[in-house]
Amino acid sequence: MKKISILAAIAFLAIFEACSSPAKEESNGSHEAPKSMVADPPSYDPDRGEGKWTEENINLKEELNPEWVASGESISNTKCTSCHKLTAEKLVGPGWEGVTKRRKPEWIMNFITNPDVMIDKDPEAQAMLELCLVRMPNQNLSDGEARNILEFMLKNDGAK
Repeated sequence: MKKISILAAIAFLAIFEACSSPAKEESNGSHEAPKSMVADPPSYDPDRGEGKWTEENINLKEELNPEWVASGESISNTKCTSCHKLTAEKLVGPGWEGVTKRRKPEWIMNFITNPDVMIDKDPEAQAMLELCLVRMPNQNLSDGEARNILEFMLKNDGAK
């Protein structure tokens, strides 16, 4: 039993020495914090929000698509108007009047398709939560549904 204890102690010391030696050689003696291996991680863009939508993939046209506007109105009547009015008046959520003038299309698209992450990261979404006191639920909108709702919001704000 005594031999096993001695062998175990020797094995432990050998493993400890093997693991600790390279670190001593690599140490430069400074107390600098370790640096990230990722070069300049992307920063959050408050104009765009968090999500896949960018100015390029929304592809706004000069004129509204009437079919998309009608579809957006229909979808919003089913999924949105129980909490949002088309005026500036707050219901449960903020009114939609002027939203396309206050926010960029990519921010709106990212918010309506990705509300949980947006509320967690975006200062403007967090400010709205403080006013409304209710998190916008994820309506699981498809990309097309979200785009149609944006088209309807643009029409609601006077776009032609």
